[in-house]
Order: sequence, then structure tokens, then C-alpha cells
Amino acid sequence: MKHLAYLNKYFWKYRWRLIPGILFVIISNIFGVLPAPVIRLSFDLVTENISIYHLYHGFERQKIIYNLLGDSLLLFGAIVLLMAVLRGLFLFFMRQTIILMSRHIEYDLKNEIYAHYQLLSLAFYRRNNTGDLMNRVTEDVSRVRMYLGPSIMYAINTAVLFLMVIYAMLLVNVRLAIFSLLPLPVLALAIYLVNTEINHRSERIQERLSGLSSFVQESFSGIRVIKSYVRENFITGSFRTESEAYKTDSLSLVKVQALFYPVMLLLAGMSTLITVYVGGIEVMKGNITAGNIAEFIVYVNLLTFPVLSLGWVTSLIQRAAASQKRINEYLQTVSEIDQPKAPEIDIKGNIEFKNVSFTYPDTGITALKEVSFSVAPGELIAIIGRTGSGKSTIANLLMRMYDCTSGEILIDGKPIQTLNLENYRAQTGFVPQEVFLFSDTIANNIAFSVDKMDMPRVEQAARSAAVYDNIAAFDEGFLTMIGERGVTLSGGQKQRVSIARAVFKQPKILIFDDCLSAVDTKTEEEILNNLGEVMRGRTSLLIAHRISTIKNADKIIVLDNGKIVEQGTHNELINLKKVYFELYEKQLLEESESVN
Repeated sequence: MKHLAYLNKYFWKYRWRLIPGILFVIISNIFGVLPAPVIRLSFDLVTENISIYHLYHGFERQKIIYNLLGDSLLLFGAIVLLMAVLRGLFLFFMRQTIILMSRHIEYDLKNEIYAHYQLLSLAFYRRNNTGDLMNRVTEDVSRVRMYLGPSIMYAINTAVLFLMVIYAMLLVNVRLAIFSLLPLPVLALAIYLVNTEINHRSERIQERLSGLSSFVQESFSGIRVIKSYVRENFITGSFRTESEAYKTDSLSLVKVQALFYPVMLLLAGMSTLITVYVGGIEVMKGNITAGNIAEFIVYVNLLTFPVLSLGWVTSLIQRAAASQKRINEYLQTVSEIDQPKAPEIDIKGNIEFKNVSFTYPDTGITALKEVSFSVAPGELIAIIGRTGSGKSTIANLLMRMYDCTSGEILIDGKPIQTLNLENYRAQTGFVPQEVFLFSDTIANNIAFSVDKMDMPRVEQAARSAAVYDNIAAFDEGFLTMIGERGVTLSGGQKQRVSIARAVFKQPKILIFDDCLSAVDTKTEEEILNNLGEVMRGRTSLLIAHRISTIKNADKIIVLDNGKIVEQGTHNELINLKKVYFELYEKQLLEESESVN
């Protein structure tokens, strides 16, 4: 229960639903127990008056006795029926309070998990797969809700009913009560022995389900690759293997659970047999009446359902504990990126890297080694280098997706760690290397940074990114729905919509992470010409592979193996005739060969 203790704060929050629910449980059980004495009275009435009825055989008074007996039994029956109706009414109230409380907590818990996900760093998402993240906020929370609602409701109901029934039994006959309840310790022992096994198997099932969800999500995301390589049968076989493993683990849990119910039914049946046998002996001794046996059978039957539900409730609690443990693991994860509550400021755009080194925490790869450079407000700085030289890492550090391992990054002379992170990112436009578009309209994707749509501004951003004509050609224009991950658009169109999204923000700092790789040279030139006006007065960082993209930059930084090997203007680097010059010569050769 230590993992489920995390939920206690929600019980306090919704205490005015839980407390009435408990009261309704108590009242419903009072109306559940009261019929037993009524049945005893009616049974004794028949037993005691049947001999009198036969005694007046042939007399007119026999009919009177018959009518009185019938009316009495009818009255007792009406009382039992009324109590059943009242019990049902309060059971309805019980469900309306406790079950609704569980739904409210489910809603709050999902929102808490999702909000916590938003605070975690990029490193967290690199370590954990999407399917597992989704599974904890859906399947795991659903299992926790079963503990919050049905499990707690039946547990309270069982506890209250046991106390009431046992008290009533002891009032009638202590010896008979003890014998009737003898099977219960055996049941408690059985539950204790099987609890650990249920918990272990529940955790294994949740892990299997997370793996299955991740596999399905990944296969759907990569469906084009799967079809291109004709690997449908292989993927289907892999899915069948994953499903088989999940089925095997689920069946192993079902086998353990299935053992509960026959054992509990057997114990409940034994209680009834013991009640009749010991009760008969007590009747013969004159300690109780025959009606008391009927009363005890009612009590035993009242305990039958709680005893039957005990195993199910135990299983729910164990599975919920396993799920809550998985949820707590993520809720207790602290983001590597600290977000100080600093005042909001207007960014001017001065950037300075001081001996910055960075090693990726999840892989141990050192991406940058003592990198130092500065960018004045309004300057355009370009970064070029071979694949894996650390270009994108600089962009990630500037967006503070990670914190540098050593060294310091200054924005307007202040360490980036001391800035209000939301305020800083709100004034920074970022076009990532891997374009991601949401399943929404093109207009909403471009205007993603604001809550209120501004169509003239959206259209202007599209013109700046040289994608306006492409969008206008669609039947629904800017209202065209983009498929999952932008599948409706071509690679170049996706990149340009992503650029338009960054431009729309009108940021103080613009970061382009190799965002023109999917467009042709002519379109690239058009975009750069358009962006020249947009970037005027704004600090811009342009990461690229093609020298044609960056040759007009105020400063060019050449990276190699995580280090700055050259920096200067295009002409200065050409005159050095080193790494940059080699890249330039190589690209010129490739372009001439492609023309031929």
C-alpha cells in the first residue's frame, strides 16, 4: 500500500464525497442486516403456531388462525421487501458518491501526469519510449481508478458488513457464531499467500503492455518504410510474438485469480453446513430456536458476496499498486533542466558561448569540446560541419533542451540557467532538423505559438517561408488538414511550414537547424531572400550543410569533432584554404557533376 499512499491527497480533496459514501455504505448495510431478525420472527411464528393451527382442526377458529398467520407473514414479507428497496436506494447513493469520486480523481491524476510530462527535459524523452509514456497515463491510471472506486467501495462495504453481521451473530449465540466463522481465517491465509504472486504478475503484465503499445505505435509511425521494404509479414509475426507473450502473462494471472473463487465458494458452503449442524445441536439443547438457524443462514449468505469479492478486491488493489508504482516512478522523476522563477525580460539577442563542453547523459557521447564564440544582437551567424560534428547540439543547448556539462552560455550577459525559461523560449524561434507538424490545419500549425488566430500574420509568415503558393493551391487553402506527422505535405513543404511557424512568433532569436535540406537551391534562395527582411534586427543562428546557404552570414563557424576549427566570413575562410575551403570545393564539384 506504500505506493498507493500517494493518492491520499486526493481522498482529502474529495473527502466530502468519500464521507457521505461511507455513511451510505453503513446505512445500506443496516437495511441489509435487519431482514435477518424479521425472517427469524416469521420462521418462529410459523413453527410455534403450526401446532395450534392443527389443534383446531375442524373448528371455525382454525380459519381465523390461518388468516392471522397469513397476514403476519405478509406483513413480515412487506417489511423485508421495504428494507431491500431502501438498501438498494442507499447502494445507489453509495455508488453515486464513491464511484464518481474515483472518476474525478482519475481526471486529476491524468492531468497531473501529463502536466509533469511537460516539465521533463528532452533527455527524459530520449530514455523512454512513447508507448510506455502513453500506457502510464491511460492503462495504469485506469487500473488505479478501479482501486479508487470499486475496490474501496467493496472494501468498506465488506468491513462494515462483517462487523455488523458478526456482532449480530454473537448476540444470538456465541458458540454458533464461532463455528460459522471458522473458515474465515483459512480464507485470510489463502489471500495472504497469493497476494505477492498477484503483485508480481501484475507488474509483468503492465511491462508487457507497455512494450506492446510501443511496438504498435512505432509500426504505425513507420508504415511507409514497412511497406517499402515489404516487411508486413515480418512485422505481423513480431506483433504476434509480442501479443503471445502478453497473453501468456495474462493467463498466468488469471490462473491465480481463478483459484480464489472455488476456494471461497467452498469455504462459504462449509459455513452454511456448519451453521445447520451446530445450530441443530443448539436447538436440541434449547439454547436457540429453529428461527435462529434461519437467521444465521441469512447472515452467512450476507457474508458470501463480501467473501467472494474479497479476492477480486485484493487483485484490484495489487494491480493498482503495481500501476501506481510505475506512475510514481515518472512523477518522482526530476527534470535535469531547472526552471527558476526569474522575472520576465525582453531579450536583445546577445549570445556568448564560453568554453562550452557537452556530453549526452543517455549515451555518454561528447558532442562539444570547449566551444567559444559570441553573436552580437542582430547578427547572422552560420555553423557548418560534417555530420556528427555537434551543430545540432549547439541549437539544443541554446534552446536549453539540455544544460552544458561545463562552461557557460550567456544571453545578454546573463547565464542561460538564470533566465525565466518560458519567457526566454517564447522569444526564441526554433526550426528543428526533424520537422514535426501536428494533425491539424496548416493555419493552426503556423500559428501554434499563440492562442488567437491572426490570418494576415499567418499568410505573411507563409510568404516569408516561400510556401504561400503551395498552400493556396490546396482546395481548402490554409484550412487544409495535415495528416499525422505532416504526411499530407512533401518534405520541402513540411520544412517551409515549420519555418513559417518560427517566423510567425516574431522572435528576438531565430535558430534554423539545417531546415533547408529538403528544398532545392532556387527555393532555398527565395526563402533566404524573404527571411533577410524577417531576420533584420534579430539574432539568427543558421545551421546548414550547404555552403550556398550560409555564405552571406556575418560570421561562419566551422565545427569538426565537437571543436571549432575555423571561424570568420565566407571570404576569410576561403582565403585560409583549410577545412571550409575543402568543403566548398567538394560541394562545387558535386554541383557541377549533378549538372552534367
